[in-house]
Formats: sequence, structure tokens, C-alpha cells
Amino acid sequence: MSKWRKHRQHQVMRNEISINPLFSRNGEDAVPRFQLPPHGLLPETAYQIVHDELALDGNARLNLATFVGTWMEPQAQMLYAEAADKNMIDKDEYPQTAAIEDRCIHIMADLWHAPNPHDSIGVSTTGSSEACMLGGLVLKRRWQQARKQQGLSIDRPNIVFSSAVQVVWEKFANYFEVEPRYVNVTPDKPHLTPEGVLEAVDENTIGVVPVLGVTYTGVYEPVAAIAKALDELENRTGLNIPIHVDAASGGFIAPFLQPELVWDFRLPRIHSINTSGHKYGLVFPGLGWVVWRQKENVPEELIFEVSYLGGNMPTFALNFSRPGAQVLLQYYNFLRLGKQGYYTVQKTCQDVAHFLAHNIGAMEMFELLTDGSDLPVFAWRLKPGASDKWDLHDLSHLLRERGWQVPAYPLPPVMDDITIMRVVVRNSFSMDLAHLFLDDFTRSVAYLESLQGPFPHAVRAAKPFHH
Repeated sequence: MSKWRKHRQHQVMRNEISINPLFSRNGEDAVPRFQLPPHGLLPETAYQIVHDELALDGNARLNLATFVGTWMEPQAQMLYAEAADKNMIDKDEYPQTAAIEDRCIHIMADLWHAPNPHDSIGVSTTGSSEACMLGGLVLKRRWQQARKQQGLSIDRPNIVFSSAVQVVWEKFANYFEVEPRYVNVTPDKPHLTPEGVLEAVDENTIGVVPVLGVTYTGVYEPVAAIAKALDELENRTGLNIPIHVDAASGGFIAPFLQPELVWDFRLPRIHSINTSGHKYGLVFPGLGWVVWRQKENVPEELIFEVSYLGGNMPTFALNFSRPGAQVLLQYYNFLRLGKQGYYTVQKTCQDVAHFLAHNIGAMEMFELLTDGSDLPVFAWRLKPGASDKWDLHDLSHLLRERGWQVPAYPLPPVMDDITIMRVVVRNSFSMDLAHLFLDDFTRSVAYLESLQGPFPHAVRAAKPFHH
């Protein structure tokens, strides 16, 4: 066969999906890959095509890069399937789902010590990114209202957070035209600090956003200390700057593992908190939540009154139609686990994180940055000069060959010359899996150390993870 014919045959095969004769029910041998087929397939055939392609995805339980939940009980999966058709925005059609959403908001307000949980207001979202956008939007509107009442300009709003903040806050600042002011993290201060906040804020600051669980390392930023610094600033200058806590991960960890830590509505300066139900809330993706201390914290112009069950329910969100099933799964978890159950699950994750961090930290070439004492997340770096033959990207590549997805990535600006690795321990990552991971980790390091020359980077066509 000529080269042209081989090339042509290859192009045809790329543009078509072959159907195994065992699964073809109407004699089809192929369907177009990038066009609608002229005729439909039987459900079993269509299922098998999609099912087979999904075999190329990674194993979710071996994905140590993501914070997002990858496992729920069979009963939760049944509930998920039963509620897949519910549209969360249609509160008139699904009033009980709306009522359960409201229950969840009050449960979280109580969990986070709101002075009067039934006076709190909140909403479910498609994830913490949308929840952060809403939290930031409310901060901006409240600042604008206050400035207008004083006859002052509203032209140059800014928002303050650390350079280790999740990228959603950069997106918020861009989309809603707010100047982002980053407080750079440093090796000795790897998180937002009160001193850095005070240097960054001014009369145009709409709010400060500490993170309860930095994505890079899992460390908590000192919310109480930042709130105290802003309290003192108001006493000196009259400048009243609110706080929104990005508790995407820590919102379902700290109340159970560090109940004595003051970071929530116990601090009057905290106006709002967001969290991810689909992270340590233990729900399938995608579900986020944002809760305000009290209704007065949200401008009335942003609230839409929706009639249901003969009454009105205040709500607002950036998305309109979205799944309601995840909200029901959150309530399922609240009922299923209770406070003791959540503690047991999160403590088990932390025990696994401590076990792995201790063993990896004991290896002479590594230096721990965090050990899982805040979030069940730990991170480490290769000690300077530890090896000139391989780096953490090479180690990440070898672990990927065994199915483990462990990211290697640079720290934020100012420290971006340092590359680290991070493991997120979730509910589905058992101690048994941790032992298997440690075995593969140890073997991979031993192989890299045995190399006579540099690791052949050609086998690593691309870095497996970008933060």
C-alpha cells in the first residue's frame, strides 16, 4: 500500500469510531467521530462506545491531585439517579428540594457559629468558584452603596488576598472590574498575614479574603489575626473593611478536626463564607455553598424573591438552570454522618495524611512544607542539591505510570523557583491504598536514584499537572 493510501486510511480511521461486531445491533461497523451519525444507534451500542472510551480516563481513587470528591455510598448514588432530573432553579416545580436547600444553609450557618442561624442567608452553587464570585459581588455592591451615601467616588475598588489564592479570585477581579492586590507569600510567611493586609488596604478596599486551606499546601491562613488587625484599623481610622472567608476545603474540616480554631462567624468582621460541598463536604461534583452571617449583609437589589408553597424564598445565583441532585446529596450526608460521622471521616483522612507525610519526610532527599495538620493535605520539596539527575516532575511521571496522579508544580510568585509535590487525602483514599502508594513511591525514588545519568526527559513529553 502506498504511503498516500496509508495516510488516507489513517485519516478515515481518526474521523470514525469503529464498532465491535459483538456490540453492533443493526450491522453498523463505524460512526463519525466529529459529526452526527446519519442514523441513531441502539442504546446498548451507544453505551458501549462511550463506556469503552472512558476506560482511558484515570482511576479517580488514585487521583491524589484533586480536592473534588470521587466516591459516595450506593444509597447516595441511587438518590443521585432518582434526582437527576431536578432543576435547582425551578423552586415552584420542586418546592421540597428548595426547602432542603434552605435547611442545608441553616445547618452550615449553625456549624459556622452564626449568631442567629435562621437569620442567615445563603445559596447553593455549581461549585466554590461561583460561590466566590457571589461573595465578591456582594462585597463590591456594599462598598459602592456605602461610598455613594458618603458622596464619594466608586471608580477604583480593590480586593486583598495572598498570592497563593486560588485563581477564581483573579477571575473575579477581572470579570467584575476590581483591582486585585496580592500580598506575596514568602518562605517564612507562606500565607496571608495581618501585616501584609494592613499594607495593602485603603478606603477603596471592598474586602479581604483569607483562605482556610491554601490550594498549594493545605495550610490555613490566620483569619482571627487578620480580623483583629482590621478591627484595630477601624478603631484608629474608622475604616470598616469586611472579610469573606474562602473555606472551599476547610469549611468542612475545621469544625470537626479543629473546633477550637476561631475563623468563622464567631468573628463579627466575617460577613460571608464559601465552601465546596463536592470537596470535604463529601458530595459528587459540582456543588458549592455561600452563606452570609445575616440577611442585612446582602444588598436587597441582588435578591430575587421566588414564590413556593404559598410563601416567598429569597435566592440569587450566577447560574440559572443547574442540577438539584447534589443539594439532596449534601443533605443525605448531613443526615447520614452527623457531627460524629464527619469527624470520623475527616480524622481518618488526616491520619492517612500524617502517615504518608511522616514517611516521605523521613527520606533524606525531601523536605516537608506541610504535614496534614490543617487540611488532610501535605506537600514537600526536593532539598536543594539533593539530586542533579532528576526532579519532582520526573517522580510525578513515574508515579503516573502506576496510575497515581500526584502533581508537581511551582509555588506562587516570589517563590516560583521552588517546585513542590502535593497529596490530597480524601475519603476514598484508605490506609491500605496509602501503603500501596508508599511502596510505589519508594520504588520510584529508588529507581531515580539508581540512574547513572539524568532522567531521560524525552519519556516525559509534558508535565502531568499545571496549577
